[in-house]
Amino acid sequence: MDQQPMATDHSIRVKENFDFFDDQISKSKDELETICKGLAKLMIVDISLDRDQDNPQLIFESLNSTGLDLSQADLIRNFILMGLEPEEQARLYTRYWRPMELNFGQEAYSSYFDGFMRHYLTVKTGDIPNIRGVYEAFKQYANSPEIDGVESLVSDINTYSNYYCSMALGTEPDKELKYAFQDLRELKVDVAYPLLLELYHDYVNEVLSKGEMLESVRLLESYVFRRAVCAIPTNSMNKTFATFSRELKKDRYLESLKAHFLSLPSYRHFPLNDEFKRAIQTRDLYNFRSRSYWLRRLENFERKERVSLADYTIEHILPQNTDLSDAWINELGEDWEDIQSTYKHTLGNLTLTGYNSEYSDRPFFEKRDMEGGFRESPLRMNQGLGQLEHWNLEVIQKRAERLAEHAVEVWPIPHLESSVLEAYRPKATNNEYSLDDHPNLKTGQMRELFEAFRKEVLALDPCVSEEFKKLYVAYKAETNFVDIIPQTKRLLLSLNVPFPDIDDPREICRDVSDVGRWGNGEVEVGLSSLDQMPYVMGLVRQALEKQLGNGEDI
Repeated sequence: MDQQPMATDHSIRVKENFDFFDDQISKSKDELETICKGLAKLMIVDISLDRDQDNPQLIFESLNSTGLDLSQADLIRNFILMGLEPEEQARLYTRYWRPMELNFGQEAYSSYFDGFMRHYLTVKTGDIPNIRGVYEAFKQYANSPEIDGVESLVSDINTYSNYYCSMALGTEPDKELKYAFQDLRELKVDVAYPLLLELYHDYVNEVLSKGEMLESVRLLESYVFRRAVCAIPTNSMNKTFATFSRELKKDRYLESLKAHFLSLPSYRHFPLNDEFKRAIQTRDLYNFRSRSYWLRRLENFERKERVSLADYTIEHILPQNTDLSDAWINELGEDWEDIQSTYKHTLGNLTLTGYNSEYSDRPFFEKRDMEGGFRESPLRMNQGLGQLEHWNLEVIQKRAERLAEHAVEVWPIPHLESSVLEAYRPKATNNEYSLDDHPNLKTGQMRELFEAFRKEVLALDPCVSEEFKKLYVAYKAETNFVDIIPQTKRLLLSLNVPFPDIDDPREICRDVSDVGRWGNGEVEVGLSSLDQMPYVMGLVRQALEKQLGNGEDI
């Protein structure tokens, strides 16, 4: 308005609004009188508050409750700053908050900040906020005794936001770490950021060396990719990464990280080499979510001159077109349809080329010998193809085996001496109790009911274990998810799940969160007959899935 150049960090939203009105007024020059009359009807509401009696944040939330929902970022910023004197508000905003808005990018600020804040709170509290409850979780954290003033809080948020931008938004200055973070981002594993934020904090504070940081990120990448290739469900990874740092020993940082990866239980396990090699040879990698990622990593591993995949496309050596030429049918033999169907999208048959349209569905020897063919390819993925005489099942399988061996180097498993790993394993405890210590389970109807329940619960997941206690029987994944208290005429089940979270249409569960009890859960339900078993097992399954992380917002 003053005809002065705008600041480089000007507000994009204010500029967009200004341009909108400028454009509309320019189009309505003949209606300036009407516009002026409309502007004259605008009202500015000024609400005066008594700082000693009124809560400006509550009034702010109430005024906005009927309009467009504010982002978690706006709510949190206002919660932090609104109660301060104007000068202090301006100072903290300028010093800490405005730089975050610019680092996240003004247009994407809210979406990035909301995700970041969820990870930040997970690091600080050890609990994963519901994706729709970040603001409420932040208020609870901000009001906790451990927070030493507003400036300390907003300064800490600013510091961790810089860590997040380095990893998630590509601002990392170190070249090797930048590449590692880029590879991890392509796997779209946002749930790993609580662990990554803590690792990066310790890296910046020189608790973790650059080499250890890089190896840690690469191991995390291997863990995620190996599990994806082995088709292991991802729904437990949020809790895996949220609680991972509790197991780290800062004086033996990398060693303890490797030990914990190798000690993860069955449903969270780090796939070993044999499992990974089997899976990567047979998995459909063409329709894999991150196919450009794995091709680039295989091609560029330990390569100083990195190949840009923008210059290449994925090539099916054996064409995926079902209308194969006679030359291809003769090459494959009488089982050509099964071979093509089974192997066309697998590791052994896929490569990179800049000549995809020229190759088309040509026979193998033409792809090999033509100008720009496999004989002339500079790519590592194509090494050896120029020397082959045939392309059939045996050759595809051999190439898959060779590339799988390469893959275990690209995505390595942690290595520790067995004696070192053994020192990290929890010490086995002698269980002094057994079935004989529970007289109600020795014979009769309760024994039959218990054996039926026991069979069902142990079959839920390979990670489930059974432990007899003095007064109850515990069933665990990582910790108890259901306990049985044997009674004369029924089995009393204690489910380790918050009562509001249990889905119980028949309303047979009882809230015992404020009641003294045996067992570890907030929910009690009785089991007195085999007829009730299917419904009760549905409740038990909910408790297990809650512990494993299934079905949660991640």
